[in-house]
Amino acid sequence: MKRFWLVLTMLFLGGIVFSYAGEVEAMKKAVLVIAHEGFRDEELLDTKEALEKNGIEVKVASTELSEAKGKLGARVMPDRLFKDINMQDFDALVFVGGPGAVQYWDDPLAHKLLKEAAVSGKVVAGICSAAATLARAGILKGKRATVFPGDSQELIANGANYTARHVEKDGQIITADGPSAARGFGEEIARALKK
Repeated sequence: MKRFWLVLTMLFLGGIVFSYAGEVEAMKKAVLVIAHEGFRDEELLDTKEALEKNGIEVKVASTELSEAKGKLGARVMPDRLFKDINMQDFDALVFVGGPGAVQYWDDPLAHKLLKEAAVSGKVVAGICSAAATLARAGILKGKRATVFPGDSQELIANGANYTARHVEKDGQIITADGPSAARGFGEEIARALKK
């Protein structure tokens, strides 16, 4: 009888360990791309917080590994270089806005990563002016999208259906119009990653 209970206990504990290991392996990962100078603080910090509260592992990438500076004074140490992003390591690619975001609008690597992520069915997102990077990469053609109102022509000129909503989702593509939408933007990305 002792042997029976020992085997049963081991099976039960093994099931718990196996179940926990499955949860760890299933953790989704997102990379948030920021300008090294002039990213919009809330768009990074609120989005990141919303993702992490939903169990998403977040990495921040920029063009340098030294301290990055937000428009409103936030200081962030990037986890990796933008040029070293490998989309096989991530489930979501997110571009953060702010005045510095224009550096990625015509960046060939940004366009390559966005196209690669979109084609492979990963979540692709941009907030504020960063949504124009998605548009210029050609992945918003025929898609509903939003952006900082002053950049709406960027979306329209590149074939997007500009909706002027705070947060817009079309398939696996998520866009938002600015800082006040950052938390909702992060929540929408988290929901898309949980599907």
